[in-house]
Amino acid sequence: MEEELRFTPSFKPTARLCGISIRNFKNVVNGQLSFINTKKNYRASIVGLYGQNGSGKTALIESLSVLKHLLCGIPLPKRFADCINVDSDTARISYDILISDDSTKEEFCRVTYEAEIARRETSEGSEGPEASPCAVARESVKYSLAGEDGKRTPMRVLADTGLGDVFGPKSRYDEITGRNRKIRTDLIVAKKLTEVTGRSFLFSGEFSRTVAGNCPDRNIGMIFHSLSVYGRRQLFIIDSAISGRISLNALPLIIGDGEHGSVSVSLNDGGVIPDSLMDTVRRVVKNMNLVLPQVVPGLEIGIVELGSELLYDGKPGTKIQLVSKKAGREISLRYESEGIKKIIAITQLLIAVYNDDSITVCIDELDAGVYEYLLGEILRIISEKGRGQLIFTSHNLRPLETLDTGFVAFTTTNPENRYMRIKGSGQKNLRDSYYRDIVLGNGGDAVYEPTHNAEIALAFREAGEIYDFT
Repeated sequence: MEEELRFTPSFKPTARLCGISIRNFKNVVNGQLSFINTKKNYRASIVGLYGQNGSGKTALIESLSVLKHLLCGIPLPKRFADCINVDSDTARISYDILISDDSTKEEFCRVTYEAEIARRETSEGSEGPEASPCAVARESVKYSLAGEDGKRTPMRVLADTGLGDVFGPKSRYDEITGRNRKIRTDLIVAKKLTEVTGRSFLFSGEFSRTVAGNCPDRNIGMIFHSLSVYGRRQLFIIDSAISGRISLNALPLIIGDGEHGSVSVSLNDGGVIPDSLMDTVRRVVKNMNLVLPQVVPGLEIGIVELGSELLYDGKPGTKIQLVSKKAGREISLRYESEGIKKIIAITQLLIAVYNDDSITVCIDELDAGVYEYLLGEILRIISEKGRGQLIFTSHNLRPLETLDTGFVAFTTTNPENRYMRIKGSGQKNLRDSYYRDIVLGNGGDAVYEPTHNAEIALAFREAGEIYDFT
């Protein structure tokens, strides 16, 4: 007889990423990275990834963006099909996630969610406008329960779309469908639709409704529900795509309200916010103004309400313009620097990481536009007193002087082993250790592909001779 999960009706899920394994995604042929600080037991979980350009830092954040899309049950963007390594037909990413009860902080189960994405050959118009060139070829959910004695049960397969016509194992398939022919037919259709549209089947609305309405074991549904809540409300990604929109004056406001993770406000011509969210947006801006003046002295932001406007679905909305306030004067936020916009975009996320155990924030190039001393101090504060999880990439080495060594990881030049930690403990300055490994090596995979100053200078001169600048 299978053990029952210890979820209760009052269970409030808190999920946290424990580790990731990546294969054939962008330039990462193989890479594993743990997000747990094994050196010290800090409440916050921070991982800063450092390394040479083109060595797999952005690949980590993009792979976490894949997780966000899958758990939300929304289509994978076309760019993820281009992220599959050129020497492979598929990319496989495995995520280790810990689910706990937010109120008691007790661990309930550890989940491994694995997804394999593949390129799809699509001919224009043959499969409709929603057809995606990126398909979820296979996905599986495995789980291990935490017992009262602190020991975990062996990993078990909860669902695997590679087993059977729809998913397996067969015993679970029979349990969820109740051997009902109509339900099985509906799931076959739903799986085909998710394949065409590049969505997750296990976290699709169709599958979720089947589990909620037909599965006699409500605890199975609770695992899927916990992961869905994590994807929709607790996992936030600032990747290259979102950073690009910030540069184009589309500022995301992270609100974390219900089904809404964020709303985007155009800094050029304003944005229309649903009236149902206006109080939340006002509260978020008020919250941010408690922190912004401490980070950028004298800076606050404000909302100028420009009037009522209907949304695309006919519901009432309010058109707003965001402004910055300095020395009692207001100017449109679009005239501020890229660095100021970046700080404003991430401030609410950093507030959430500092205060909320359930929040995971992943930011690509956190240092872009942020003064290096300020960056180091913010990360020191969050690492020592924060509660949530922050995963970021950076080129600026200042945080290596302020963070505990267990909070930092590095890329290598070996695509078969992309991620590593610097071995040893007790270094007073991780920055010096990193520089030493660049110059002397660390006895393992190199962290830097050497460049030669004389060859760089020669290349500049030869290029100048080819192209006449006069």
